Amino acid sequence: MSKLHIKNGTIVLPNKTIKGSILVENGKITKIGEITDTEAKGAKVIDATNLHVFAGLIDMHVHLRDPGQEYKEDILSGARAAIKGGVTSIACMPNTVPALDIPSLISYIKARGKEVNLCKIYPIGAITKGQKDVELAEMGLMQKAGAVAFSDDGNHPEVIDSTAVLRSALEYAKSRNALIIVHAEDKLLSAKGDVNEGYASTLSGLRPIPRVAEEIAVSQAILLLKYYGARMHIAHVSTRGAVELIRQAKKQGLKVTAETCPHYFTLTDEAVLTFDTNTKMNPPLRTADDINAIIEGLKDGTIDCIATDHAPHHIDDKQTEYSKAAFGIIGLETLFALSYTALVKSGKLGVSELTKLLTHNSKKILNLDNSGVLEQGSPADITIADLSRQYKIDKTKFASKARNTPFDGMQVFGEVKYTIVDGDVK
Repeated sequence: MSKLHIKNGTIVLPNKTIKGSILVENGKITKIGEITDTEAKGAKVIDATNLHVFAGLIDMHVHLRDPGQEYKEDILSGARAAIKGGVTSIACMPNTVPALDIPSLISYIKARGKEVNLCKIYPIGAITKGQKDVELAEMGLMQKAGAVAFSDDGNHPEVIDSTAVLRSALEYAKSRNALIIVHAEDKLLSAKGDVNEGYASTLSGLRPIPRVAEEIAVSQAILLLKYYGARMHIAHVSTRGAVELIRQAKKQGLKVTAETCPHYFTLTDEAVLTFDTNTKMNPPLRTADDINAIIEGLKDGTIDCIATDHAPHHIDDKQTEYSKAAFGIIGLETLFALSYTALVKSGKLGVSELTKLLTHNSKKILNLDNSGVLEQGSPADITIADLSRQYKIDKTKFASKARNTPFDGMQVFGEVKYTIVDGDVK
């Protein structure tokens, strides 16, 4: 019988923190609080004095590039990056080559994830065949195979999102209580753009993407949701207008949730003035006012969770002209420290509020069994971090195959010390 005793830590729960210990037996939490020597006999011990103990982090928006582009990232390297970042569960997007649009590919992701045996990996299926926004994929069969949601995030750049297809997807998803994840972008407005439309785009001469491209798409998605029903999740929210639209939709009782990413509450579009292609992402970095709105949304529950949109690229995809560079940055290994530093260390949120955004709410959105909670009987998915530890982000030490981050060299607080999955210290 395997046992683990995490002792003398500060245990972070959704509404409070407590000093105490956690006993784990056979992969499950059996007791939280005061653990006697008799109860802990034979257990491996982690002394968590001066450390904080969280439910294992959940990142519900990750691109693994496997199958088809394993030179950028694969399931093994992505899982290693997750573990190093304290992330015990990830949901991977379907824009692989081929797209995750059939049950056998969903099964492949699950089987390979179990073989790697690091973090838990949950596949997200494509809404349409080949992610071409023409014909619905076999969503029902993929759901049976283990798909936890459906999205056409990251679809082909020449594809113009079809309102009719989204309508059909929502109707079908409603019948199966499935989750539709929407990449909110009006591609007719954003086409060929590189950065947020504003002062920085004017000064740099880089091609602009107006914030209304996101806001129109969010508004359209919400209107379809209101008419047809279902469960909808808005990915990587980045503008004040989008936050307000989601806030009003929630007040109407619509089944809509939303996420943002650390780069949307830590960097403004002024970062692009360096012409570093690691500042190029979609949606683009916005303004200080948008950052304030994102943080307001995190505080009042309009935005439910923080995800990374981890988008690994080969160096050749980024070491080129800004207009030709690929969109996206990696984020699994910086998720916790960036979020803690920008939101908790700055005094904007409490540590218990942060754990909801990084664990509990994502679990609820994806219906992930008992992952993402610290309670008796739940899987022992646990992240232990030193919140007082300041360090410099160093991309050369990343476990990911990719290095495309704009945060290299940034000083942050909150170093992950242990990542535990089903009671196994990884």
